[in-house]
Amino acid sequence: MASSMENKLRLSELNNRVKGVLQDAFPTAVWVIAEISEMKVNRSGHCYMVLVEKDEDSDEVLAQARGTIWSYTFRMLRPFFETTAGQPLSEGMKVLVNATVEFHPLYGFSLNIRDIDPTYTMGDMARKRLEVVNRLKDEGVFEMNKELELPLVPQKIAVISSSTAAGYQDFHNQLNKNAYGYRFYTHLFPALMQGNQASESIIAALEHIYLYEDFFDVVVIIRGGGSQLDLSCFDDYELAFHITQFPLPVITGIGHEKDDTISDMVAHTRMKTPTAVAEFLIAGVMQFDVHLDELQQEFVNSVEDILAESRQRLDSAVKTLKPVVQQLLFNRQKKLSRYGWQLESSVSEILRNNEYRLSRKKDEIKELSGRIIHDNRYKLDEYRHFISRASAHQLEEGKSKLDNLLEKLKGQSKSRFSAEKNHLLLAEKRKELLNPLNILKRGYSITYHNGNALKETAQLQEGDEVRTLLKDGTFTSRVLNKENKSSKK
Repeated sequence: MASSMENKLRLSELNNRVKGVLQDAFPTAVWVIAEISEMKVNRSGHCYMVLVEKDEDSDEVLAQARGTIWSYTFRMLRPFFETTAGQPLSEGMKVLVNATVEFHPLYGFSLNIRDIDPTYTMGDMARKRLEVVNRLKDEGVFEMNKELELPLVPQKIAVISSSTAAGYQDFHNQLNKNAYGYRFYTHLFPALMQGNQASESIIAALEHIYLYEDFFDVVVIIRGGGSQLDLSCFDDYELAFHITQFPLPVITGIGHEKDDTISDMVAHTRMKTPTAVAEFLIAGVMQFDVHLDELQQEFVNSVEDILAESRQRLDSAVKTLKPVVQQLLFNRQKKLSRYGWQLESSVSEILRNNEYRLSRKKDEIKELSGRIIHDNRYKLDEYRHFISRASAHQLEEGKSKLDNLLEKLKGQSKSRFSAEKNHLLLAEKRKELLNPLNILKRGYSITYHNGNALKETAQLQEGDEVRTLLKDGTFTSRVLNKENKSSKK
């Protein structure tokens, strides 16, 4: 038992032995390949990382360790890495770090990072970019957005950018203050344009624009005024895939000139800056405007040629037809003269016959009218006498009925007036009987407590003061005791 106790170690002793073993095994710094899973920089400038190794097929974490870059080292490493790699140190990035293996009895295993090789990261990023490009090509979607037809006059534009970005303001000013006076409608769909969440934010903006697909002509993704280093979000597969699938042409103006991002590659049109995107849209409208002017001039020239040719044909036809027309007119004039003489003779004969017939008809009508007037005058006299007798009789009957109605109305009015008068007198009498002053004159009184008329003894307590109203005044009294009908029983 004593020997077994001798083999036991304290935890601190064990950790110190582990520390010693690690120092012996790794006396100098080693180069380690890992992926940055988490990264934080505190106020003191120290950078704390969680480094992992993942299975390339399943993405399962195979190993994990803490990494530390002290502030004085981080201040030198960070700008060097970002300038060389063209990307900021960020989570999800694969790096090759030079670090010493540390083991603290209290905090455990960690790597003290001394250096980071940017060339390894650049190679890894290039490999990932190539994988994304090949994947999009294998899926057959790489050129899909480019195959969309750009509208002849793209004037309704959905803009994806940051509302505070200088590039967005430059785009807006260049577009709406163009020298040609072309008018554009733009609507901003705000999104993050850098950082780990940028690709998700841009995809969300695209999905929002999709709801108004029928309204907009094109989508513009612009970025400006920010760091040129943080472009990795535009190499994201999901963002590039969404751009290829989008039903509207996508124009990018991300604001970098050296390299194209994958989003630039799959977009319909890639421009260097937001201002260049605005100039591209203005140039498209201007080209259409020029084309319209050319079509107008072609149309005018064609019409003038047609008119000139038609004028020549007409002049030639006039010269050919003039003698023929003159002969036809002469022959027609002779025929018309002959027809006119024949018509004049026929009309004269017809007029003479009609005049005779009209004279006979006139005499017949005059005789018939006299007889009709005489007969109707006799009938009118008979009707006049009949109407005179009937009207006198009807007037007499109406007068008699009116007198009877008047007498009846007078009687009814007098009865109604008498009844209403009696009703009014009864109401006055009832009002007088119900007057509280008249009730007091008959020997009654009204008692008040706290300003309210008393109706029940339950409203009073012994010792309460009450005020009693009589016909000629009031007096105040105090309640000594009280009795109600139930207590008497």
